[in-house]
Formats: sequence, structure tokens, C-alpha cells
Amino acid sequence: MARRADSFCLISCVLVSFVISVSAVTDDSQDKQVYVVYMGSLPSSRLEYTPMSHHMSILQEVTGESSVEGRLVRSYKRSFNGFAARLTESERERVAEMEGVVSVFPDINYKLQTTASWDFLGLKEGKNTKRNLAIESDTIIGFIDSGIWPESESFSDQGFGPPPKKWKGVCSGGKNFTCNNKLIGARDYTNEGTRDIEGHGTHTASTAAGNAVKNTSFYGIGNGTARGGVPASRIAAYKACSEMGCTTESVLSAFDDAIADGVDLISISLGANLVRTYETDPIAIGAFHAMVKGILTVQSAGNGGPNPGSVMSVAPWILTVAASNTNRGFVTKVVLGNGKTFVGKSLNAFDLKGKNYPLYGGSTDGPLLRGKILVSEDKVSSEIVVANINENYHDYAYVSILPSSALSKDDFDSVISYVNSTKSPHGTVLKSESIFNQAAPKVAGFSSRGPNTIAVDILKPDVTAPGVEILAAFSPLNSPAQDKRDNRHVKYSVLSGTSMSCPHVAGVAAYIKTFHPEWSPSMIQSAIMTTAWPMNATGTAVASTEFAYGAGHVDPIAAINPGLVYEIGKSDHIAFLCGLNYNATSLKLIAGEAVTCTGKTLPRNLNYPSMSAKLPKSESSFIVTFNRTVTNVGTPNSTYKSKILLNHGSNLKVEVSPSVLSMKSVKEKQSFTVTVSGSNIDPKLPSSANLIWSDGTHNVRSPIVVYTYSVSD
Repeated sequence: MARRADSFCLISCVLVSFVISVSAVTDDSQDKQVYVVYMGSLPSSRLEYTPMSHHMSILQEVTGESSVEGRLVRSYKRSFNGFAARLTESERERVAEMEGVVSVFPDINYKLQTTASWDFLGLKEGKNTKRNLAIESDTIIGFIDSGIWPESESFSDQGFGPPPKKWKGVCSGGKNFTCNNKLIGARDYTNEGTRDIEGHGTHTASTAAGNAVKNTSFYGIGNGTARGGVPASRIAAYKACSEMGCTTESVLSAFDDAIADGVDLISISLGANLVRTYETDPIAIGAFHAMVKGILTVQSAGNGGPNPGSVMSVAPWILTVAASNTNRGFVTKVVLGNGKTFVGKSLNAFDLKGKNYPLYGGSTDGPLLRGKILVSEDKVSSEIVVANINENYHDYAYVSILPSSALSKDDFDSVISYVNSTKSPHGTVLKSESIFNQAAPKVAGFSSRGPNTIAVDILKPDVTAPGVEILAAFSPLNSPAQDKRDNRHVKYSVLSGTSMSCPHVAGVAAYIKTFHPEWSPSMIQSAIMTTAWPMNATGTAVASTEFAYGAGHVDPIAAINPGLVYEIGKSDHIAFLCGLNYNATSLKLIAGEAVTCTGKTLPRNLNYPSMSAKLPKSESSFIVTFNRTVTNVGTPNSTYKSKILLNHGSNLKVEVSPSVLSMKSVKEKQSFTVTVSGSNIDPKLPSSANLIWSDGTHNVRSPIVVYTYSVSD
């Protein structure tokens, strides 16, 4: 990697979609590489079934070797069935044809993808927010990431009792690694130990579930109390990622253990830069089996934005999170010798104490740069310059290794004009400062966008949450600029990316679960989506529509009392996969039970909280229907009336039947149909509306999106 820049997060966790390495992970033998063999659910009757023995016998059969210990890399045997092994191409083909095998796919490398953010979300510190601390303390969040820094104050167990009795995990963190009553579990799949070398896993865990730690800042910038959304909850760290990335077999091992260990939620801030079909996507596979066990998986959408179709988390049983800003931002001012001041973006902790230096706008190398402030279109980290002023191509502040400020194009051009027209141009770069009341929430440019390219009638991402300039715990082993030339080490740092928004929503999901511990993953996901803050398009391009933010911006306070929820069970997801033409044999293995695909189940009729349909381009006029069922989780004897709000100037006609739902009791279910019609849809933009069910207290909102747009357009 040219820039260690968060092996997981390019430039402070953003701007890469947390790429995967295209080549497979290989061993020393050139004709063998590691493949994952996915075999679905474990047999329901396991008295006479030993997964590892079965896996070894399969390897012996396909390789013709009696001793295959050197071939077997991992055996998945706790929560689902499968293994990872070193195989030749011909051996892979033979395994893929064997009875009981769902899929075989290469072991590729995945890469990983706050003082003010929780206040912005409405979850205030201490007694200012309603909490159920007894249940919160019994809630366990599993983080599949780069490990954790156990000594951080964010993970102190002061005031914590023993781990919940349901916990079945272990503390296998490696040498000099100790768990406690806050950080109750640790497992490592990288042979490095669970200690976080990068800082990414520490940051995500503390964002969701870290203790409240006062007087934290980044060198005095952003000073305040750093805390997670559910600070009384417990943490289990599953290290599947090293500096080189996160292998498929490690990610699946982490899911296998986390499910069996008894976590209540899984937060996973990593992904690929290639969308994978569900049966070859380790996160989709692990999350499916987690869902079956009542565990919700929250995943980052990816950092491939604003490109359409860049969202990598596309399974409906995963809650997919985009990234947006908050009302707080970090800015760095540039003051020129003529007295003009420009406000740019960066996280500059260096203080030049107002001293002016010569400005240089020429070549970016050579002795002429020494002792000067370089004015260049690109960010330069030369050690001989005093500071750097560059043009801002991003919408976030990055940690710099020298005084730096990224200006808007107009402001940058003004500085260049000053340099070129002045005999002795000079100026200075000030230390960064916090600003509040900036326009928010706005989806970040780097946040991956829809449409969903695997299941085109499932809207992704699902929601957006704070993921820009988030202050949280960090590993002292890495530098804040994530650059080997940066000799600084900090306990708290600022990162941006969907990696940061994901644990915010994991924290919100845990918060909901503390009030509704019996709720299923789909009920929690529905509550988050249908109570989200509405967002409007910030531009005219497809990347500024629901494909950017899904149902809207997460609202944790409203989500604990949604009124109605859209429930989806295992059988519903299997029917959904039937509709995507998965065969019954594979689905039987995945489900662990007999599956019959009856008729043509339309994927858009999955009981999802949002409604989306891709239309054929050949049809100038259309009629499309969505079938949905809601469950009353509000009050008995309540009447919900439907209302339709059109978005983005769309001219859709939307009818709801019935238009009124009368709920006599809690847990009562009622079904309805939404019929959408129209003509001549803009091929470059989705047409959308919102369906709102309201009883006067609850407003249960679902986006409706129809489109003809294709990523290839």
C-alpha cells in the first residue's frame, strides 16, 4: 500500500471503498490457492456429525492425499458449515460439484472501511437520555474489525459487574492482552493477537459502545466527552483484519464464533470494491446465519461514492449504513499577507503561532521549497516545506503530517492569484478549530451509493448516520495521520468514512434492543428505517437521491417507539432468494431444512421497510405493486391513516389499499398493497415518494422508489 492511510481507511478512513485485492490469497505452491467452501447450515441433528472430520474427508477425496492437515486452513463448525482449504483449480471444480456444497469462492482480501455526534443524534450524556441500564449492561456487541486497544479508558470496566450469564466467549487476545468486565471477549484470526495495531477497530468499538471519557480531544481540537451510544454495554472484539487486509476465511471465522459466543449485535465496518452474489459474499453468508439466530448485522455501505452502484452491502438481512456529516466540523484558516483570510478543511494540530512564511506556487520539489508554504493543487507532504495549501477535492477534514489547509476551488484560485501577482507573497496556516451549525446532515461524497446491483428491487443503503470527522478512541501504535513519517501517537483521533457511521447505527440498534430485548433483527431494522429523519436531494444527480441515504438519517429517540414494524423472518428471506432464482437444492443447504420455491416470488414483495422497483426501459408507462404487512408494536385500539408525499418533483400516482389500518391489539398484523403508476420516468433519476402511516403519535415512513437507471448508463 502506497499509503498506510488506514489500511482500512484511505485518508482517514475515507475515499476507498475498502478495496479488495483482486488476486486470491496464495500459498507457496503456485498451483494452489485458498478457497472457501460454503456448505450452508449445520445439520439439525449433530449427534453423529463431526464437521471437521467431514471437511477432512472431503479434502482427502478430492486431493487423493491421506494427510490433508496442510491443506485445511479453517473449519467452520459452530454456527454454520464449511471450511477454507488450499486447492488447485481442478480440485476446486471437483469440490464445487459435490453434494452438500453451496458455493466455492476464492479467499480474497477485504479492507476496512465522538464528542458531538451522539448529541447531534439526540442521545445526550448521562441522565439527559432515557435509558434501561440493566438491559444495556446485558447487551453484547461483537465487532469484526482490526482488534482493539484494551487499555483505552473507553473500555475500562470501572463500575461494571461480571459478564452476562449468556456469554459463551473467551478472551484469546494473545500476549499481554487482558479482557475485563467491559471488554469481555477477544479472538484473533490474523496470528497477530487481538491488540489493535491500526486504530480502526478501537475507533469503531468506542464509537458504538465506549465509556464516557471527559476532556478528550485531538491536540485540543474538538475537546469534549468521547462516548459511545450505549456506554453500559459490553464489547467482544474479533480481529479478522491486519495491515494487509481482512481475508474471507478470517471474516467467516469471526462470524462463526461471534454467533456461537452469544453476541446480541454484530458491527462490521469493512467491505469490498466488487459486489458479490450472496452465496459468495462472506459477510452476507455470516449475517444470514446471525439473522437466523436473532442477531442483527450492521455494515458500512462502502467508501466508493459518489459513483452510482458503488454500495457493496446489498443483502436485505443486513442493515446498510451510509455516511453523513453532523453540525460540527473542523476548519483550518489560511491568512495571507494582504490580510485576506480563507477557511479550508484539514485537521491541523500544528501551531505556527501566526508567523508568516513565503508562499511558493511553483514546482513541488527541489531546494526552492525549503522553509516555504507550498501552494499546490495536490496535497504534498514534503518534509522540507513548512506547510501546504491545496485545493479541496473532498468534503471532510483529514489529519495532516504538517500544517495544511484544503481550500475550495475559488479560494484556492484567489491564493494562486495573490502568489502570482505579488512580489513577495507570504502568509500562514492556523491551527484547526471546531465550527458548529454547519449545514447537516449531508451525505458525504465518499459514501457509496445505490442502486443495488444484485437485488435491484431492494433499496440500498438503508439509512445514513454520522461518519464525517468522528473523534473516538485510537491505537497508540499507529500515527494519527497513518503515515510512517508521522511520529505522533494519540489515544483519541478523528476519522471519516462509512466505517464510522456503521458503529453509530450499531449503537442505535443496541439502544433499541435495551428497550425491546425480544425484538427480532428485522423489527429493529424496521424501527430504525421508518423513524429516520427525512432527507432531500442535495443536487440533481442520481447520487443525491435515495440512492445516497436510503430511508433517511437515523433517529435513535424516535426508533424506540416506531408504532408499526415490518417483520421479515428466515422463510421470507428464503422466498426472496427463490425469487432471485436460487435453486431449491442450494437453499435447502443454506436454510438447513427442506425448501420449496412455489411460483414466482417477486423480490420487491419482500416485507422490507422501503419499497423499490427497477422498471424496464422499454415501457413508457407502468403500473407496479408492493405487498406489505405491518405489525403493531405501539398501542392497542389505534387507527393508522396513510398519506403519500411526492419527492423530487415526481409525478407518480400512488394508491394504498386499504388506506386505513385499525389495530385492535399489540402484535396484531395487517396487510396492504401499494400501487404505483406513471409514465416517461427520467432515465437518469429515480422517481420517489414517501408512504406515511400515522395514528397522530407515530409517523411510520417508507420511501417508495421506481427507476430505470442502470449503473452502466
